[in-house]
Amino acid sequence: MDSRTIKNVYFLGLGALGTMYASKLHALDDSLVKVVVDEERKRRYEQKAILVNEQPYRFQYLTPSSEAPVADLVIIAVKEYQLADALPLLKPFVGQHTCFLSLLNGISSEKTIGEAYGIERVLYAFGIAMDAQRTGRDVSYTDMGHMVFGEADNAVSPRVKAIKALFEAAAIPYQVPPDIHQAMWFKFMVNVAVNQVSALLRIPFGVFAKYQEARALLIQAAQEVQEVAQRKGIDLTETAIGKMVDTILSLNPDGKTSMLQDVEAQRPTELETFAGEVIRQGEALTVATPINRFLYNALALVEKGYSG
Repeated sequence: MDSRTIKNVYFLGLGALGTMYASKLHALDDSLVKVVVDEERKRRYEQKAILVNEQPYRFQYLTPSSEAPVADLVIIAVKEYQLADALPLLKPFVGQHTCFLSLLNGISSEKTIGEAYGIERVLYAFGIAMDAQRTGRDVSYTDMGHMVFGEADNAVSPRVKAIKALFEAAAIPYQVPPDIHQAMWFKFMVNVAVNQVSALLRIPFGVFAKYQEARALLIQAAQEVQEVAQRKGIDLTETAIGKMVDTILSLNPDGKTSMLQDVEAQRPTELETFAGEVIRQGEALTVATPINRFLYNALALVEKGYSG
């Protein structure tokens, strides 16, 4: 793959993050972006433009029965609990050279995508430090943060170079780190801490800057991820926890995590992706995870409370 071959970028999922990136690529070239959905969503989504920072966007929506070229790049931005059911929608659009970027939180989506379409097609990726918020289908943000991606072996391959060129053309901030696996575990640690604590306490980012007690909860949840990662040979140090806190304190004080937005909208959360994964990996490695067990139980009750 080189930059000239990325003519079709397909999105699976239009949450806050997916919509933000889709809008940037659509602004670069409105023929570039296609969004894969089921028939019901296609009918519903085509009725109204999506507003991104108050600007309207009308994307091209495809269903598995649509006549369309294969994707050069697929960006997956559904929730973890939606992934297995959503992946088959892509089948007609996956060709010999299609590659995947997964923006899902957590550390397991690449394996799931690889099992469906071949792990050799999958780059490791995530977004960090953005403050995008979704209201209905509309999205607003003040800070795009940046996308982090790379090959499993950290090689700067032709397809990595092609995606870099595409993102530069679309003004999408990005990083290609020297160790994508360490970077992913750092993001996982951030998500486990800030998403769950913010969702349970119903607080925006600014509260973490204001109150030491809120920061202490972040650190306690993160330390359990740190210990699991170190048992797996992933280099997450105390410096990484300090960087995590600095990252969170740098965000828009009024911004909210995706998990808090889900709780406020009474949507299912990514509890299994965060605390559930920490607990499972901790059990496998004999690492105690009491903070994440508490967060898991408390947030499970929050979800059960949706129905009254």
